[in-house]
Amino acid sequence: QVQLVESGGGLVQAGDSLRLSCAGSGRTFRTSAMGWIRQAPGKEREFVAGINFNSAMRFYADSVKSRFIISRDNAKATVDLQMNNVKPEDTAVYYCAAGDVVVRDWRRYDYWGQGTQVTVSS
Repeated sequence: QVQLVESGGGLVQAGDSLRLSCAGSGRTFRTSAMGWIRQAPGKEREFVAGINFNSAMRFYADSVKSRFIISRDNAKATVDLQMNNVKPEDTAVYYCAAGDVVVRDWRRYDYWGQGTQVTVSS
């Protein structure tokens, strides 16, 4: 099993930068694909970004391309989401998730953290 804890959320203004971090534990973290998924009130859950076990493959939702960067450090068992030029529509609870293979479908991820709230004011 993989246990995940997100941090770094908060209240920011449009155009600001924010860095979310996910701390993982468990023997399979280094071989797990990792993803960030968000959910805002009134909207469907949305895949944001994903990264495979060795960082060779990265995927992003069209809405965050060129603004967000996903990265991981297997030695530290962490995965980060660098959020640049945030917009009000980025407001959501952001979840860190782990799965066997990096995919764009959030339903394919098996383990989830509790989430961290990101609120972007205009």
